[in-house]
Amino acid sequence: MNTSQCFYRNVIISKEGEKVSLMDIYNPDNKGQALESWFGLVLQLADGQHTIEKLFQYLSSEYNSVPPANLDRTIHSVIERLAKLKFIVLTKEATELPYYLSLPYEQLDIKKAKKTLEQDNINKN
Repeated sequence: MNTSQCFYRNVIISKEGEKVSLMDIYNPDNKGQALESWFGLVLQLADGQHTIEKLFQYLSSEYNSVPPANLDRTIHSVIERLAKLKFIVLTKEATELPYYLSLPYEQLDIKKAKKTLEQDNINKN
């Protein structure tokens, strides 16, 4: 895996306490199941401004002493699985997130988020 790549989330997330789940902005009552903690953590950090290497450094620094021996392998696996599901996108350079992806659902101005999402969908077609 090329750890110099940046990564950004491609899904709207909901965050309630430590629980992170996927959110359908048009059907907020139908929240998805809480994601496995590693998936939720990486999605929260997938802001498009940092490389995978920076993610490794940050997560390693969260341990007071020595990080677990399998931390790199775990992060690689999570990144690969999220990319395969298209929940994150890997890029060669930093990417600015659109408004509707920039914050958890609970912090968004929903009208503004829907408007920018609809504009993006129109521009992509």
